[in-house]
Amino acid sequence: MTSSAAASWARIDAWLAQLAPTTFSALAPPAERSAIAAAEEAVGRPFPESLTQCLLRHDGTGYAGLLPPFWELLCTQEIVDIWDERMQITADVFGDEEEDDPDSEDGPWWHRMWIPFATDSAANHLIVDQRQYRRTGRIGNADHEMGCWFDSHPMWASLPALLEATATALETGESLAGCLPVVKRGELYWEVV
Repeated sequence: MTSSAAASWARIDAWLAQLAPTTFSALAPPAERSAIAAAEEAVGRPFPESLTQCLLRHDGTGYAGLLPPFWELLCTQEIVDIWDERMQITADVFGDEEEDDPDSEDGPWWHRMWIPFATDSAANHLIVDQRQYRRTGRIGNADHEMGCWFDSHPMWASLPALLEATATALETGESLAGCLPVVKRGELYWEVV
């Protein structure tokens, strides 16, 4: 059973505070509930509860690479900005949204029901898939060139699953997504193995 995002964040924060204090001190403070509400209004739908829990813990990470291997969590305003940008590009390039099969491992280039929550700083984003079907809540990798794809590994089943897998990898030092957590001079890095 997957723990809540808040419970996983408590584990991640405790590990960082003790073993990677430079990374811990770079984490952003909590988002204001009013900022989250404004962001939800801007994208036209409520955020998943797990994303709200993340934003209420840290309004973005302020640090590249918190999630393996190189994902940085977005702040509330960045979520809106990226969603808006992707919607505009979709309208300009594709006209109407592309038809897609929500059960496919490949998605369209972008979908209005996707909420971005992380970036690799190279214009690629992790999204929470909010389309209403049997795998609602799964995590996708929205590549800026290739479109979105969905991995079947259990850690990508939901944001809580991803956070729990990250917390466990930090605590155990075991590999996650082909990477080991390594601390150098108080900073967390994910080393590819």
